[in-house]
Amino acid sequence: MALNDLICRTAKIKEKDYKLTDSDGMYLLVKASGAKCWRLKYRIAGKEKSCQWVFTLR
Repeated sequence: MALNDLICRTAKIKEKDYKLTDSDGMYLLVKASGAKCWRLKYRIAGKEKSCQWVFTLR
């Protein structure tokens, strides 16, 4: 399922952190604190890595 602006903006805070997946390793991490950040999971030489971008959604 592709994420859109409405889904990202209306993501509710829960007791634990959770992910809203997009595609090809990209997901929106919604933290219990209310912060939302984009992450990308990828592999280099068989080791899983992730890259993170934090934006303020208004």
